[in-house]
Amino acid sequence: MPPATAGGFMSTRFRRALTTVVSVLTAAVLAVSVTAPAGAGTGLSPASADQPASAAACAATWSPTTAYSGGKTASHHGRNWTARWWTQRETPGSTSVWVDAGPCTGGGDDFVVSRAEFDAIFPKRHPFYTYDGFVDALGAYPAFASTGTPETRTREAAAFLTHADFESVGLRYVKEINEANYWIKCDDEQPFGCPAGQTAYYGRGPIMFSWNFNYKAAGDALGIDLLNDPWLVEEDPSVAWQTALWYWNTQNGPGVMTSHQAMVSGAGFGQTINSLNGALECDGGNPASVQSRVDRYVRITEVLGVAPGSGLTC
Repeated sequence: MPPATAGGFMSTRFRRALTTVVSVLTAAVLAVSVTAPAGAGTGLSPASADQPASAAACAATWSPTTAYSGGKTASHHGRNWTARWWTQRETPGSTSVWVDAGPCTGGGDDFVVSRAEFDAIFPKRHPFYTYDGFVDALGAYPAFASTGTPETRTREAAAFLTHADFESVGLRYVKEINEANYWIKCDDEQPFGCPAGQTAYYGRGPIMFSWNFNYKAAGDALGIDLLNDPWLVEEDPSVAWQTALWYWNTQNGPGVMTSHQAMVSGAGFGQTINSLNGALECDGGNPASVQSRVDRYVRITEVLGVAPGSGLTC
């Protein structure tokens, strides 16, 4: 399929504007057709229905060594979690014993990567990639960098940040550089198509997240309409990190396990490369690229003060 020509497709900016106008008009029509008073059936007054509830204060930070009886609450990655029954050493969000009680503010930072370490790993990053945006995204996948021993957790964070470092060149780029290839990332044989435009699904974020089917799947999992608004990945730092975490925690890619499983099972960093790029790099596909990733991983583990472990190559 040849690339889209200027005369053959609407510009991305015009398409976004048109989509916004249609959405506004649709919302107006729906509003006129609804006769129930504001807040009906919700228990909210018209005024409170328009006001988002403020986040609760964070409970004490979850600790793997603390025993929690049923009904006890702990905070983890900016969210409160309530234990359904007695538990210890079970990460909030990773098992059914914990119930998500919603976002919270003012809690302690229990992430294995500190702000200072993040800054040291990415000293020349683009301002878009904030530490706060990264930490905010962790709530989407609470088991990430929270499973296993402290060493295992830290290695997983190091491995994830290594691939972000590699794919976005030290977090210097928010989106794919080669605009001539944007049109390729639309698989128009998918039943949902490319409603945001043929050139809208280019690589964005820390792992250069791309392709319309990935935007659809990640958006569905995260509760964000990324298929119709893929630009959110380059506009909201938390969303950018969430898409990367979605792939890391849920997708095998060409490999045999997710990258999360590779790190918590002890398979090692090499299997995360396999999950990302498979034979393009592994099994002799591109030894130089594999070694570059390994070198970056070793450097980042040094910053985080943990040994890199075994199984570094693929």
